[in-house]
Amino acid sequence: MNRAIFPGSFDPLTKGHYDIIKRGIPLFDEIIVAIGVNGSKKYMFSLEERKAFIEKSFADEPKVKVATYEGLTVEFCKEIGVEFILRGLRNPADFEFEKAIAYTNRDLAPIETVFLLTSANTSHISSSIVRDVIKNNGDYTKLVPDSVRVK
Repeated sequence: MNRAIFPGSFDPLTKGHYDIIKRGIPLFDEIIVAIGVNGSKKYMFSLEERKAFIEKSFADEPKVKVATYEGLTVEFCKEIGVEFILRGLRNPADFEFEKAIAYTNRDLAPIETVFLLTSANTSHISSSIVRDVIKNNGDYTKLVPDSVRVK
């Protein structure tokens, strides 16, 4: 069974994340959206909120699961027996950054990274941009799935 994790902080889940997950579904038997927990990072949304955003967005998709983890992504992959990491690329800078991580992960474990290019209509979206729009009372709803709503 080909299983992949799609790791990130998802603070919050964006339409770009959603697009990569949806397009990855035909490629894998299961995609685990893996929310990394970093105690030194300040999040806009709680872990529970981020997890709920993802679960609600993919409630009708049995091949998508949600998990949380701490530490190295590659160690989490080994722990749960996953051989693939799914990543989205928005631009050349993303590629250079992700390439270095993929090489390091492959040195640490037999893990392959699969890259998907973001769709043209979502390539400008990042969680940090969404957070900035939210902080400044902008219309963030155009940038995130319907499950993501600020209270």
